[in-house]
Amino acid sequence: MSTSSDQADQPLGANITSDGIQFGIWAPAAERMDLLVEAGDDVTRYPMERNERGIYSTLVRDATAGTRYQFSVDGTPGTPDPRSRFQPFGVHGPSEVIDLGAFDWTDDAWPGLRNENLSIYELHVGAYTSEGTFDALSRQLEAIVRLGVRVIELMPVADFPGRWNWGYDGVALYAPSRAYGHPNDLQRLVDRAHQLGLGVLLDVVYNHLGPDGNYLRRYSADYFTDRHHTPWGDALNYDGPNAQFVRDFAIDNAIQWVRDYHFDGLRLDAVDTIRDDSEPHLLAELQQRVRAAVDRDVVIIAEDARNEVRTITPVADGGYGIDAVWADDFHHEMWVLLSNAWEGYYVDFSGSVEDLAKALNDGFFYQGDVSDFWKRKRGTPISDEPASAFVFNLQNHDQIGNRPLGERIHHEIDRDRFLVASSVLLLAPETPLIFMGQEFAASTPFRFFTDHHEELGRLVTEGRRKEFAGFRAFSDERAQRHIPDPQAEETFRSSMLRLSERDEHGATYALYQRLLQLRHGDPVFAVQNRSLSHAQPLGGAALMLHRWRDGSHRVLIANFGAELTMPSSELELACTVEANQWSVMMSTANPKPEPGEIERYLRSDGSDIALCLPARMAVLFGFDALEHSRRAADSPAGTARVLGGPSAPRMT
Repeated sequence: MSTSSDQADQPLGANITSDGIQFGIWAPAAERMDLLVEAGDDVTRYPMERNERGIYSTLVRDATAGTRYQFSVDGTPGTPDPRSRFQPFGVHGPSEVIDLGAFDWTDDAWPGLRNENLSIYELHVGAYTSEGTFDALSRQLEAIVRLGVRVIELMPVADFPGRWNWGYDGVALYAPSRAYGHPNDLQRLVDRAHQLGLGVLLDVVYNHLGPDGNYLRRYSADYFTDRHHTPWGDALNYDGPNAQFVRDFAIDNAIQWVRDYHFDGLRLDAVDTIRDDSEPHLLAELQQRVRAAVDRDVVIIAEDARNEVRTITPVADGGYGIDAVWADDFHHEMWVLLSNAWEGYYVDFSGSVEDLAKALNDGFFYQGDVSDFWKRKRGTPISDEPASAFVFNLQNHDQIGNRPLGERIHHEIDRDRFLVASSVLLLAPETPLIFMGQEFAASTPFRFFTDHHEELGRLVTEGRRKEFAGFRAFSDERAQRHIPDPQAEETFRSSMLRLSERDEHGATYALYQRLLQLRHGDPVFAVQNRSLSHAQPLGGAALMLHRWRDGSHRVLIANFGAELTMPSSELELACTVEANQWSVMMSTANPKPEPGEIERYLRSDGSDIALCLPARMAVLFGFDALEHSRRAADSPAGTARVLGGPSAPRMT
């Protein structure tokens, strides 16, 4: 494991050399550091030598991969290596030397991942299969490929206390959790995904460390700073005294995942809580150094609740150079539209099809508008940012798991409206994210679960219930007791998918397959370009999403409400097309419709053509320029009416 160039002569962690294992740790707070090496029941103590920067190191010639070790500060009991690659007995136990270079990779031809035409499938390793391991997930990759997504995104795998956890309480950032398997199992998972043509992203957390098993302060108080604060306490010190060591701790970790595990990129958790007043900002330095560490393309996505365009602006233009951000305004508008939610941050969203259309057209809804929830302006204006810079979802781990009972959106509304919303998500120009089980309307919730020691666990349980005390349905203590206890094993077990529901809920699954097939295989949908896309409200409960390219057009009519009938001249299309030249490419009632189905939805109404859509249905209409030219040559002129009002802009 290498660190930044100024520390290359004193590598940190446990590093395999031709002479043995070189151990190093930055511990300026220590007067003395010893390395404790285990051999069965015997422990050998090796004094470590300190340099002027506070790095202690020693070479152990007879140590090998598999050697277990700890560091002792000033004679105290041993604690894990902050850069441990594996914690076989948990985050409080000894670290194990791992040779990540010994894995026999087979993905030499894999080109890496570019932030173009992606679809992302977010999953939790422990809850995806009944076994909850890397190997068990590897056996499911072919099924994920058959769904049609391009990338899987693993929720954090860095080791955490206990047997199960969402992963955002991680403390051993360099060590894949022993709950999921050995580091080689994770390498094998990524290698298998690449064999199948599937990219792999990893969710990483650099805004805080969990409270249990975090020994960083023992080595140096400079890992944290009281000049900045986060929702979890003092911030990591990315801009104060000795900050470069802390920055390297995060950046080297990011490099490890991409270089040694061949991940195709990272999703950075809650970057709005990363405090850094220095230049370059941690995010800019991190993405640049990660890209420089490998000779293939990588994708870096951030979660940023601020709607800050700077995050996705190139460094040369004053930004951080992140490829994309989670753009939650789409989710919030959609959730309010579908469920009439009004509590918490949903107070900022109307749920109208007008506001949903704005989110679709712009990527962000809030672009400097005052937020009632945040009591301040939120967001910055959008200009020419590409559609691929915005990641949309109907549900993700946060939006499900942070609800009191872990309800998914399709648990709250009828299936038909869920499928209409799914069609909008998967055919919008922005990058879609699907949360595991969404594609077959999983019956299981996804709840917040932890496995902390008794005292901390009690605080987590109490905090979870107090968190929802402001919700009308949970305003009294009796109601709060119905909120699942994060510490209960059943809370975790109930969140595990039932993969048999792929077949049991086959109609939903088939629609998701069809939508993903269109998204990636259709020449119009395969290009993410906001300037070739336009969303328009139709009445109070329907939406039109029009996308076009090279004279071909796709028009999705998404009807969330009652039966819709309207003159087609009210559609503001970027073209005028004869009605008999359109075809039906998909509907939520029939993913692969038969020829002639167009007559069900476009009907003559005297002097106009009427658009007629059943309640709670989405229909995709298609027009292809080459096919139109062929048909026009074979048809009498002037016999068909056109779609699109007289004021509609025409393609040139």
